[in-house]
Amino acid sequence: MERTENLKKGEKGALLNIFAYVILAVVKLVIGILYHSEALRADGLNNGTDIVASLAVFIGLRISQRPADSDHPYGHYRAETISSLIASFIMMAVGIEVLIGGGKAIAGGTTETPNLIAAWTALGSAVFMYGIYLYNKRLAASIKSSALMAAAKDSRSDAFVSAGAFIGVFSSQLQLPWIDPVTAFIIGIIICKTAWDIFKDASHSLTDGFHLKDLEPYKQTVGRIENVHRLKDVKARYLGSTVHIEMVITVDPKLTVEEGHGVADEVEDKIKHEHDVTHVHVHVEPDDIK
Repeated sequence: MERTENLKKGEKGALLNIFAYVILAVVKLVIGILYHSEALRADGLNNGTDIVASLAVFIGLRISQRPADSDHPYGHYRAETISSLIASFIMMAVGIEVLIGGGKAIAGGTTETPNLIAAWTALGSAVFMYGIYLYNKRLAASIKSSALMAAAKDSRSDAFVSAGAFIGVFSSQLQLPWIDPVTAFIIGIIICKTAWDIFKDASHSLTDGFHLKDLEPYKQTVGRIENVHRLKDVKARYLGSTVHIEMVITVDPKLTVEEGHGVADEVEDKIKHEHDVTHVHVHVEPDDIK
């Protein structure tokens, strides 16, 4: 129940992102085209991909709230990860388009200098998006949502991109119009890098990848439990933002079945409460070490 409530709270952050990106994308694209700023136009296209990414997070959070059923006994938590994967493909396509546009402008020898209105638009966007980042960062931390935290980091990246667009447009006023398309090309690289990072994290999660260093806190918790002789094996995987853990522990072979079951329950409870883990499965074996 608590996890579902947290997912609903996460929807608010995703909706805020969608609303902000729609406005920014339209404003930047219009001003970028009217006032001849390739950097601001590229930034607007970047925000266009962010609309898709935020929409994917929203849809993923909504689907993730569905309860487990006969076809999905572990629930629907991976829906948000799949949505992130799809968003990464779209972002990469737009990033490549921006790179091509910026490259053509550089090769063609840009002579038009963007109007300063484009610069102030980019600066205002940078400040606005950093505020969105701070809000969603706090919300993601409070509800422990990796998807919303990723969206927050994307907003921070967008703030830096807009700041870069401001620098590019402003610098072009120094009779150096080529700086604007060069900035656009750099923005294209940033979009592609962001898309690659999202793809890498999503594909790692979907293939049940889990970094070994992230297992250490669980091992330490089990090691403090008195009746556990040895942690024989431990595995973990992500289902969306939730963690599922499977472990094998050994206990005194003289314990009764009921006592061994009690030790397993203690391990599960401590892991769940200390690390906010959704599912823990503990298999108990007799310790064979003499």
